Amino acid sequence: MGTRIIGTGSCLPETVVTNDDLAKIMDTSDEWISTRTGIRERHLAKDETTAGMSAEAARRAMENAGVTAQEIDLIIVGTVTADQVTPACACEVQAEIGADHAVAFDINAACSGFMFALHIAHAYLQTGVYRTALIIGAETLSKIMDWSDRSTCVLFGDGAGAAVVRADGQPGGLLAFDQGTDGVKGRVLSCPNRSNNNPLVETSRELKYVHMDGQEVYKFAVTQVPASLQKTVEAAHLAMEDIDFYALHQANIRILQAVAKRLKVPEDRFPVSLDHCGNISAASVPILLDEMNRKGLLKPGMKIALAGFGGGLTWASAVLEW
Repeated sequence: MGTRIIGTGSCLPETVVTNDDLAKIMDTSDEWISTRTGIRERHLAKDETTAGMSAEAARRAMENAGVTAQEIDLIIVGTVTADQVTPACACEVQAEIGADHAVAFDINAACSGFMFALHIAHAYLQTGVYRTALIIGAETLSKIMDWSDRSTCVLFGDGAGAAVVRADGQPGGLLAFDQGTDGVKGRVLSCPNRSNNNPLVETSRELKYVHMDGQEVYKFAVTQVPASLQKTVEAAHLAMEDIDFYALHQANIRILQAVAKRLKVPEDRFPVSLDHCGNISAASVPILLDEMNRKGLLKPGMKIALAGFGGGLTWASAVLEW
Protein backbone atom coordinates (compact mmCIF):
# COMPACT_ATOMS: atom_id res chain seq x y z
CA MET A 1 0.00 0.00 0.00
CA GLY A 2 1.52 3.29 -1.10
CA THR A 3 1.73 6.54 0.86
CA ARG A 4 1.31 9.32 -1.64
CA ILE A 5 1.33 13.14 -1.55
CA ILE A 6 -1.87 14.08 -3.35
CA GLY A 7 -1.92 17.83 -2.82
CA THR A 8 0.27 20.74 -1.72
CA GLY A 9 -0.28 24.27 -0.45
CA SER A 10 1.67 27.15 1.02
CA CYS A 11 1.21 30.58 2.58
CA LEU A 12 3.69 33.43 2.93
CA PRO A 13 3.21 36.70 4.83
CA GLU A 14 2.21 39.67 2.71
CA THR A 15 5.19 41.85 3.65
CA VAL A 16 8.42 41.30 1.70
CA VAL A 17 11.67 42.52 3.25
CA THR A 18 14.63 42.81 0.86
CA ASN A 19 18.32 42.81 1.70
CA ASP A 20 18.35 46.53 0.93
CA ASP A 21 15.61 47.02 3.51
CA LEU A 22 17.75 45.26 6.13
CA ALA A 23 20.73 47.40 5.16
CA LYS A 24 18.79 50.41 6.42
CA ILE A 25 18.63 49.04 9.98
CA MET A 26 21.92 47.12 10.33
CA ASP A 27 25.46 47.01 8.98
CA THR A 28 24.90 44.80 5.95
CA SER A 29 24.23 44.97 2.22
CA ASP A 30 22.52 43.06 -0.54
CA GLU A 31 25.93 42.02 -1.87
CA TRP A 32 27.10 40.74 1.55
CA ILE A 33 23.96 38.65 2.12
CA SER A 34 23.31 37.37 -1.40
CA THR A 35 26.87 36.27 -2.17
CA ARG A 36 27.15 34.33 1.11
CA THR A 37 23.66 32.84 1.25
CA GLY A 38 21.81 33.22 -2.07
CA ILE A 39 19.03 35.09 -0.23
CA ARG A 40 17.74 38.38 -1.66
CA GLU A 41 14.44 38.77 0.17
CA ARG A 42 12.18 37.09 2.69
CA HIS A 43 8.58 37.41 3.92
CA LEU A 44 8.13 38.60 7.52
CA ALA A 45 4.91 38.43 9.51
CA LYS A 46 3.11 41.52 10.76
CA ASP A 47 -0.44 40.40 11.55
CA GLU A 48 0.04 36.80 10.38
CA THR A 49 0.46 33.98 12.92
CA THR A 50 1.94 30.51 12.71
CA ALA A 51 -1.49 28.91 13.11
CA GLY A 52 -3.13 31.29 10.64
CA MET A 53 -0.53 30.64 7.94
CA SER A 54 -0.74 26.90 8.66
CA ALA A 55 -4.50 26.90 8.21
CA GLU A 56 -4.31 28.80 4.93
CA ALA A 57 -1.61 26.49 3.58
CA ALA A 58 -3.79 23.54 4.66
CA ARG A 59 -6.84 24.90 2.81
CA ARG A 60 -4.81 25.33 -0.38
CA ALA A 61 -3.37 21.82 -0.05
CA MET A 62 -6.82 20.30 0.47
CA GLU A 63 -8.17 22.22 -2.53
CA ASN A 64 -5.24 20.99 -4.63
CA ALA A 65 -5.86 17.42 -3.45
CA GLY A 66 -9.61 17.60 -3.91
CA VAL A 67 -10.38 16.52 -0.36
CA THR A 68 -12.56 18.06 2.34
CA ALA A 69 -11.70 18.75 5.96
CA GLN A 70 -14.05 15.94 6.97
CA GLU A 71 -11.77 13.47 5.17
CA ILE A 72 -8.71 14.42 7.22
CA ASP A 73 -7.90 11.81 9.86
CA LEU A 74 -4.60 13.17 11.13
CA ILE A 75 -2.95 16.61 11.38
CA ILE A 76 0.74 16.97 12.25
CA VAL A 77 2.46 20.36 12.40
CA GLY A 78 6.25 20.63 12.52
CA THR A 79 7.22 23.92 14.13
CA VAL A 80 9.49 25.55 16.69
CA THR A 81 7.46 28.78 16.74
CA ALA A 82 3.90 27.85 17.65
CA ASP A 83 1.81 30.79 18.81
CA GLN A 84 0.91 29.09 22.09
CA VAL A 85 2.69 26.74 24.47
CA THR A 86 -0.68 25.02 24.49
CA PRO A 87 -2.92 24.35 22.63
CA ALA A 88 -0.74 22.91 19.90
CA CYS A 89 -0.66 24.66 16.55
CA ALA A 90 -2.17 21.52 14.98
CA CYS A 91 -5.17 21.80 17.31
CA GLU A 92 -5.66 25.42 16.23
CA VAL A 93 -5.48 24.35 12.59
CA GLN A 94 -8.02 21.60 13.21
CA ALA A 95 -10.46 24.12 14.67
CA GLU A 96 -9.82 26.69 11.91
CA ILE A 97 -10.39 24.33 8.98
CA GLY A 98 -13.16 22.30 10.61
CA ALA A 99 -11.42 18.91 10.53
CA ASP A 100 -13.69 17.58 13.27
CA HIS A 101 -12.61 13.94 12.96
CA ALA A 102 -8.85 14.48 12.95
CA VAL A 103 -6.29 13.70 15.62
CA ALA A 104 -3.91 16.67 15.84
CA PHE A 105 -0.51 17.28 17.41
CA ASP A 106 2.77 19.18 16.94
CA ILE A 107 6.33 17.93 16.66
CA ASN A 108 9.60 19.81 17.15
CA ALA A 109 12.41 18.65 14.87
CA ALA A 110 13.40 22.17 13.78
CA CYS A 111 14.26 22.37 10.07
CA SER A 112 13.56 18.62 9.69
CA GLY A 113 10.05 19.02 11.12
CA PHE A 114 8.07 18.52 7.92
CA MET A 115 10.13 15.47 7.00
CA PHE A 116 9.67 13.91 10.44
CA ALA A 117 5.94 14.60 10.13
CA LEU A 118 5.89 12.86 6.75
CA HIS A 119 7.56 9.78 8.21
CA ILE A 120 5.19 9.70 11.19
CA ALA A 121 2.16 10.03 8.91
CA HIS A 122 3.52 7.25 6.71
CA ALA A 123 3.78 4.95 9.74
CA TYR A 124 0.19 5.69 10.77
CA LEU A 125 -1.13 5.22 7.24
CA GLN A 126 0.71 1.97 6.64
CA THR A 127 -0.82 0.41 9.75
CA GLY A 128 -4.29 1.24 8.47
CA VAL A 129 -5.13 3.33 11.54
CA TYR A 130 -5.72 6.39 9.34
CA ARG A 131 -6.14 6.93 5.59
CA THR A 132 -5.66 10.66 4.98
CA ALA A 133 -3.21 12.96 6.76
CA LEU A 134 -2.48 16.67 6.60
CA ILE A 135 1.16 17.48 7.34
CA ILE A 136 2.39 21.02 7.78
CA GLY A 137 5.68 22.82 8.33
CA ALA A 138 5.16 26.34 9.65
CA GLU A 139 7.29 29.02 11.28
CA THR A 140 7.23 32.63 12.42
CA LEU A 141 10.97 32.73 12.92
CA SER A 142 11.14 36.51 12.94
CA LYS A 143 9.88 36.54 16.53
CA ILE A 144 12.86 34.54 17.86
CA MET A 145 15.60 36.36 15.95
CA ASP A 146 18.04 38.86 17.43
CA TRP A 147 17.71 41.61 14.84
CA SER A 148 21.04 43.10 15.90
CA ASP A 149 22.87 39.88 14.95
CA ARG A 150 23.43 40.31 11.23
CA SER A 151 25.15 36.93 10.88
CA THR A 152 21.94 35.10 11.78
CA CYS A 153 18.80 37.21 11.41
CA VAL A 154 19.32 37.93 7.68
CA LEU A 155 18.95 34.21 6.90
CA PHE A 156 15.42 33.59 8.09
CA GLY A 157 11.84 34.20 6.99
CA ASP A 158 8.26 33.28 7.90
CA GLY A 159 5.69 31.07 6.21
CA ALA A 160 3.92 27.73 6.07
CA GLY A 161 3.71 24.78 3.69
CA ALA A 162 1.35 21.81 3.73
CA ALA A 163 0.75 18.50 2.01
CA VAL A 164 -2.16 16.08 1.99
CA VAL A 165 -0.91 12.51 2.24
CA ARG A 166 -3.07 9.47 1.54
CA ALA A 167 -2.65 5.71 1.67
CA ASP A 168 -3.87 3.92 -1.43
CA GLY A 169 -3.53 0.53 -3.02
CA GLN A 170 -1.35 1.77 -5.86
CA PRO A 171 2.43 1.19 -6.19
CA GLY A 172 4.82 4.10 -5.86
CA GLY A 173 4.42 6.98 -3.47
CA LEU A 174 6.96 7.02 -0.64
CA LEU A 175 9.68 4.55 -1.65
CA ALA A 176 12.26 4.91 1.13
CA PHE A 177 13.30 7.21 3.94
CA ASP A 178 16.03 7.87 6.47
CA GLN A 179 16.20 10.05 9.56
CA GLY A 180 18.51 10.66 12.49
CA THR A 181 19.56 12.85 15.39
CA ASP A 182 22.83 13.99 16.93
CA GLY A 183 21.87 15.60 20.23
CA VAL A 184 25.49 15.90 21.33
CA LYS A 185 25.96 18.70 18.80
CA GLY A 186 22.54 20.24 19.37
CA ARG A 187 23.85 23.43 20.96
CA VAL A 188 25.35 24.68 17.68
CA LEU A 189 21.83 25.76 16.72
CA SER A 190 19.60 26.58 19.67
CA CYS A 191 17.05 28.93 21.19
CA PRO A 192 16.46 28.89 24.99
CA ASN A 193 12.91 28.70 26.34
CA ARG A 194 11.49 30.55 29.35
CA SER A 195 13.54 30.32 32.53
CA ASN A 196 12.25 28.54 35.62
CA ASN A 197 9.70 30.74 37.39
CA ASN A 198 8.74 29.83 40.95
CA PRO A 199 9.18 31.13 44.54
CA LEU A 200 12.51 29.29 44.88
CA VAL A 201 14.43 31.04 42.10
CA GLU A 202 15.08 34.51 40.76
CA THR A 203 13.59 34.72 37.27
CA SER A 204 15.26 36.46 34.37
CA ARG A 205 12.91 38.50 32.19
CA GLU A 206 15.47 38.76 29.42
CA LEU A 207 14.22 37.60 26.02
CA LYS A 208 16.09 34.69 24.45
CA TYR A 209 16.94 34.44 20.76
CA VAL A 210 18.30 31.97 18.23
CA HIS A 211 22.02 31.28 18.45
CA MET A 212 23.81 29.56 15.58
CA ASP A 213 27.38 28.48 14.97
CA GLY A 214 27.22 28.79 11.20
CA GLN A 215 30.46 26.97 10.45
CA GLU A 216 29.49 23.94 12.51
CA VAL A 217 26.02 23.80 10.95
CA TYR A 218 27.58 24.00 7.49
CA LYS A 219 30.01 21.15 8.22
CA PHE A 220 27.16 19.04 9.58
CA ALA A 221 24.91 19.70 6.58
CA VAL A 222 27.44 19.06 3.80
CA THR A 223 28.44 15.69 5.28
CA GLN A 224 25.25 14.30 6.80
CA VAL A 225 22.78 15.32 4.09
CA PRO A 226 24.60 13.65 1.15
CA ALA A 227 25.10 10.52 3.27
CA SER A 228 21.41 10.37 4.15
CA LEU A 229 20.32 10.96 0.55
CA GLN A 230 22.71 8.30 -0.72
CA LYS A 231 21.32 5.82 1.81
CA THR A 232 17.71 6.62 0.91
CA VAL A 233 18.21 6.50 -2.85
CA GLU A 234 19.94 3.13 -2.55
CA ALA A 235 17.14 1.83 -0.31
CA ALA A 236 14.69 2.81 -3.07
CA HIS A 237 16.78 0.69 -5.50
CA LEU A 238 17.64 3.76 -7.55
CA ALA A 239 20.78 5.61 -8.60
CA MET A 240 21.43 9.31 -8.12
CA GLU A 241 20.89 9.96 -11.81
CA ASP A 242 17.40 8.41 -11.53
CA ILE A 243 16.23 11.26 -9.30
CA ASP A 244 14.51 14.03 -11.27
CA PHE A 245 14.61 16.65 -8.50
CA TYR A 246 16.26 17.07 -5.12
CA ALA A 247 13.96 19.26 -3.00
CA LEU A 248 16.09 20.14 0.01
CA HIS A 249 15.69 22.37 3.03
CA GLN A 250 16.51 25.89 1.90
CA ALA A 251 19.21 26.88 4.38
CA ASN A 252 21.97 28.36 2.23
CA ILE A 253 22.84 28.22 -1.46
CA ARG A 254 26.39 27.14 -0.61
CA ILE A 255 25.05 24.09 1.22
CA LEU A 256 22.89 23.13 -1.77
CA GLN A 257 25.87 23.53 -4.10
CA ALA A 258 28.12 21.47 -1.82
CA VAL A 259 25.56 18.66 -1.57
CA ALA A 260 25.14 18.60 -5.36
CA LYS A 261 28.91 18.43 -5.80
CA ARG A 262 29.33 15.58 -3.32
CA LEU A 263 26.54 13.59 -4.95
CA LYS A 264 27.89 14.39 -8.44
CA VAL A 265 24.44 15.65 -9.46
CA PRO A 266 23.88 18.75 -11.67
CA GLU A 267 22.82 21.81 -9.68
CA ASP A 268 19.82 22.34 -11.95
CA ARG A 269 18.20 19.32 -10.26
CA PHE A 270 18.19 21.28 -6.98
CA PRO A 271 15.31 23.79 -7.23
CA VAL A 272 15.67 26.94 -5.13
CA SER A 273 13.20 29.10 -3.24
CA LEU A 274 15.56 30.60 -0.66
CA ASP A 275 16.32 33.56 -2.94
CA HIS A 276 12.83 34.94 -2.30
CA CYS A 277 11.86 33.10 0.92
CA GLY A 278 15.01 32.75 2.98
CA ASN A 279 15.33 29.90 5.46
CA ILE A 280 11.90 29.04 6.91
CA SER A 281 13.01 26.03 8.93
CA ALA A 282 10.27 23.35 8.96
CA ALA A 283 8.31 25.19 6.27
CA SER A 284 10.98 25.36 3.59
CA VAL A 285 10.61 21.86 2.09
CA PRO A 286 6.79 21.95 1.74
CA ILE A 287 6.85 25.53 0.40
CA LEU A 288 9.42 24.53 -2.21
CA LEU A 289 7.43 21.41 -3.08
CA ASP A 290 4.26 23.48 -3.52
CA GLU A 291 6.06 25.96 -5.77
CA MET A 292 7.35 23.10 -7.91
CA ASN A 293 3.89 21.52 -8.04
CA ARG A 294 2.11 24.73 -9.05
CA LYS A 295 4.70 25.52 -11.72
CA GLY A 296 3.93 22.16 -13.31
CA LEU A 297 7.43 20.79 -12.73
CA LEU A 298 6.22 17.60 -11.06
CA LYS A 299 4.90 14.92 -13.44
CA PRO A 300 3.41 11.52 -12.60
CA GLY A 301 6.12 8.90 -12.26
CA MET A 302 8.91 11.36 -11.47
CA LYS A 303 11.32 10.40 -8.68
CA ILE A 304 11.75 13.16 -6.10
CA ALA A 305 14.23 13.22 -3.22
CA LEU A 306 13.39 15.36 -0.19
CA ALA A 307 15.67 16.27 2.70
CA GLY A 308 15.46 18.37 5.85
CA PHE A 309 18.29 19.14 8.26
CA GLY A 310 18.89 21.50 11.15
CA GLY A 311 18.46 22.07 14.87
CA GLY A 312 18.70 19.11 17.17
CA LEU A 313 20.81 18.31 15.26
CA THR A 314 18.35 16.41 13.09
CA TRP A 315 18.17 15.19 9.53
CA ALA A 316 15.70 13.27 7.38
CA SER A 317 15.40 12.31 3.74
CA ALA A 318 12.88 10.54 1.58
CA VAL A 319 12.49 9.35 -1.99
CA LEU A 320 9.05 9.30 -3.50
CA GLU A 321 7.40 8.66 -6.84
CA TRP A 322 5.12 11.51 -7.77
